[in-house]
Amino acid sequence: MNSLFDKAAYEEISNRMARLSPQATAQWGKMQVAQMLAHCAEAFKVPLTDHKLPRMFMGMLLGWMFKGQLSNDTPYKQGLPTAPNFIIKDARDFEGEKNKLMMLITDFYTKGPDKVGNHPHPFFGKLTKDAWGKSMYKHMDHHLKQFGA
Repeated sequence: MNSLFDKAAYEEISNRMARLSPQATAQWGKMQVAQMLAHCAEAFKVPLTDHKLPRMFMGMLLGWMFKGQLSNDTPYKQGLPTAPNFIIKDARDFEGEKNKLMMLITDFYTKGPDKVGNHPHPFFGKLTKDAWGKSMYKHMDHHLKQFGA
């Protein structure tokens, strides 16, 4: 599995992001492309935050069972459940969301493994630096494939 801490993976995701257009349509799911970008931006805020986020009750009960799936080589399935704060229902500006997400991706990559993911994930709990890099790559890969990039 690629890690978003690796230069080649960062460049790959950056190039795929550049290929996205406002006209891209989802191959599955309900989100529009700008909503997907906002959804992914919310995900990047988790490892980039400077403060500890509260653990979700369901995560404390079940997170440990699914933690390994975050960073293994098996692609995410379509239609997996999403935490409520990551569900984007309102209309979003494509260019604004794309720029915001690209800044967060770049921030994640440039800070590197020692300066991100310093607090437990709200659902999955404590993650290794390796798991953070792989899971963020895997999440981006999943959603870029969703929109043909």
